[in-house]
Amino acid sequence: MQHNRSNHSFNDPETQSAKPRNNTLQALTSAALVLPGLLIAPSGHPAGTDRVNFQYSRYQEGERNLYGAPQSYKPISADVLHGSGIFSLTDRVKFTFGYTQDTWSGATPVSITPLATDGGNRPYTINGVVVGASPILNSQVLLDHDLNPIGRDPLTKQSTGVVDTRSVLVMSSASPETRRQANFGLSYEWNEAALNVGGGFSRERDYQSSFGSLGGRLDFNQKLTSVKFGGGYTDSQIGAILDHDSSPYITKTAYAQQIVNRRGSEILKGDRQDWVANIGLTQVLSKNALIDASVGYTHSSGFLENPYKATSVIFIDPASLNNSLITGDVRALIEQRPNQRNQVALSTKYVHYINPLNAAMHLGYRLSVDDWGVNSHTFDASWVQPLGGGWTLTPRIRYYSQDAASFFRPYLLTQQTYRRPEVDSLGRQIWVDNKNPTVQYFGNDPFSLVDQNGNPVDGLSVDAQPKFTLFDAGKLPAHFSSDHRLAGFGSLSGGVVLSKLLGKGVALEAGFEYYTRASSMQIGGGNSSYADFDYYVANAAIKFDIEPDSTMPIGSTSSSSGSHSHASSHQHHKIPPATLMFGHMLDKPGDFMAGYRFMYHWTGGNMMQGAHKVSDQTIVNQGCGDQGCQFTPTYMDMRMHMLDLMYAPTKWLNVMLMPTFMDMDMNLRQLTGAQVDPSGAHHHGAAGHETGAVSDTYFSSLVKLLDIPGHSVHVNLGFSAPTGKTDIELRRTHKEDGGLIHFGMQLGSGTWDFTPSLTYLGEYNRWSWGAQFSGVKRMEAQNQSGYRLGDVFQATGWSGVDLTHWLTATVRGAYTWQDAIHRDFNQFNARIGPMDFPKNYGGQFWDMGFGVNARIPSGRFAGNRFGVEWVQPIRSDFNGFQLNRQGMLSATWSYQF
Repeated sequence: MQHNRSNHSFNDPETQSAKPRNNTLQALTSAALVLPGLLIAPSGHPAGTDRVNFQYSRYQEGERNLYGAPQSYKPISADVLHGSGIFSLTDRVKFTFGYTQDTWSGATPVSITPLATDGGNRPYTINGVVVGASPILNSQVLLDHDLNPIGRDPLTKQSTGVVDTRSVLVMSSASPETRRQANFGLSYEWNEAALNVGGGFSRERDYQSSFGSLGGRLDFNQKLTSVKFGGGYTDSQIGAILDHDSSPYITKTAYAQQIVNRRGSEILKGDRQDWVANIGLTQVLSKNALIDASVGYTHSSGFLENPYKATSVIFIDPASLNNSLITGDVRALIEQRPNQRNQVALSTKYVHYINPLNAAMHLGYRLSVDDWGVNSHTFDASWVQPLGGGWTLTPRIRYYSQDAASFFRPYLLTQQTYRRPEVDSLGRQIWVDNKNPTVQYFGNDPFSLVDQNGNPVDGLSVDAQPKFTLFDAGKLPAHFSSDHRLAGFGSLSGGVVLSKLLGKGVALEAGFEYYTRASSMQIGGGNSSYADFDYYVANAAIKFDIEPDSTMPIGSTSSSSGSHSHASSHQHHKIPPATLMFGHMLDKPGDFMAGYRFMYHWTGGNMMQGAHKVSDQTIVNQGCGDQGCQFTPTYMDMRMHMLDLMYAPTKWLNVMLMPTFMDMDMNLRQLTGAQVDPSGAHHHGAAGHETGAVSDTYFSSLVKLLDIPGHSVHVNLGFSAPTGKTDIELRRTHKEDGGLIHFGMQLGSGTWDFTPSLTYLGEYNRWSWGAQFSGVKRMEAQNQSGYRLGDVFQATGWSGVDLTHWLTATVRGAYTWQDAIHRDFNQFNARIGPMDFPKNYGGQFWDMGFGVNARIPSGRFAGNRFGVEWVQPIRSDFNGFQLNRQGMLSATWSYQF
């Protein structure tokens, strides 16, 4: 995954001008805004209305070319959720924010090795059936006198006697990993200048970074010319959790001082810093054309390696060079890159408005050079074509070519012997403590070391390395990498974006892009075809323009003829607590509401049986039936993002659509008294596991039954569509399958569900109150994985008091009953803990909620509503054995058009 972060924004001088502009140029700049990033400035913020955007994207790679090697790993895929917004705090001050969350999983290349080796993607079997290929990096290869690899029969592994110079990727399954990035910005506009500051952070299990930026813009020549400048700094901390499958086969002696062991995992630590500076010029050439040019400089230092990539090195015994066939010993070494990188990039963009077609053409070119030798050229073109009726079609094409890094090699050759680790009489490797070389330990890897008395040695307490130096590092290049992203290649991508303006400031957008990469497409041609692959990206977005009323000063309480006068005239019912779904209705036919809902649910602390804390031994004996539990969760966190879209076709009927995105992460610990093989498939170590992607999608009809002053009743007839996955598998570790991940880590129910509710709302002066009865009824006997989640019933009541005319505090009580899971997995699940058994789900729960709700009645942010509620567990009576509940935070935002 690429960790470098940059913040780009569009800034056009014409859209900032206070003077009237002709319609042609206005159409040109408006068309340019359709493609964010085509006209990129180092600083500044998007012009135009205040806006909130939500977008979901799906990234899917195609199969890699492994020359027939059997493997069951699924290609890399990613689910990405993105939200952003811009708000005018005053006429001159704007605040921007962005949030991106993506979850990656699938097979990723670890290294490159000669296809002729007897290792690489080596097939393995379960019960005689080939099910995949393990990332065995250590192997042997036959070479001729010119040190060219000699091919082997793929089945017998016997030499064919024919030179085969092809290379192949060695693949390993990547753990599902979730990245969360947030950025914020504040800008101030003068008549002919702008200044902005920004910052943010990015977090994932193995990589954390924080960044800041400062930039500005100066306008000249009646704002037909703009100079833009900016700079930024990023500080990153790497804590790479090395893969359990591939790490034992990779030599990591160059980083021995940077690797620590924690809970059975090897963690490679490092840090890096990135400085960025850029300057640019935007010039309006005519009423139909403008050009944008910029130059940027980036200086990176520190740990610049990809800790998950290794380079194959063929060790050749010099004494064997006169043999008819030379046997090379193939070993994998973690890559070593320079600790500095300097990059310079020149970008130019040209936009031309074609008046007869009412369209805009965008042309761009980017040249990037660096001191690693990675020189690249990028050409892109797009056409923004309004179709009428609010429709816009934007096709786009892009070509990219780069040279290989100067230190890139598919694999290395060295004329020296790789000394295999010394072993004792039992066949165990002999290890020594580097801090006390006279102390020896025995085992096959740092996680199974024992001392002379046979007692296990914790890897945290010793700096253990194999006895004696394995090879002479001085005979290898100072820097080397076989990361395919540093190879020479070319790529071609094309896509299309279709957008529709619905009116009332709402726009929908859908896009698709296909990308293909091939070494033959590099300018001048290349020879790295082993790394050829393709992927596609599909996305859908919804955008809301929430133009502030510039005629109304902040804090004004009177209505005006501005953009929100219709919102101010609506009847404003009290807002129910933030956690409550389907709690209110729109009053006026034709009204539309867009909203966002976030929930964060914590579990942790003690394991419970019923309403009582339970011991590890009881869990071992009773929590997993007759087979005995091995592990139990230490925590499990769940985050849910939901988009609320509501429309009122009539006064008594509302319809709703609620797409949902969910992610979860869990850590496990070994139960005291459990019998566990520490090198087994479920030794999760420090990494734990994560899941995240689209969850189930809700759609509802809300019908008003009673609407009199101070009282209203409505019923919700809703359904849930099974769009969330229920067949997510644990990644393979130590060449063993974990099968389907635990029930609670799956992303949906997998069944069509009926979700009715009945809601009563009351209010008098400053006071409000309400009650709701709701439930979930599963409408199918089982999902595709063989089980069915339990039905749910909830009763809740609340009261609220207005602290001001726009702020309300609420208190709520809730009782929830949830049935246990019915049936069971119809596919393999390793059954390692209570979370893998259907009886250990559901129960009865009593909660209290405390919240505040805010409604902006007028002024710049009129029409916006916000709510937050903390739900505190009061009592829990769990079915079976479950992790205790810690609480839930709910937050909502909505805007009514």
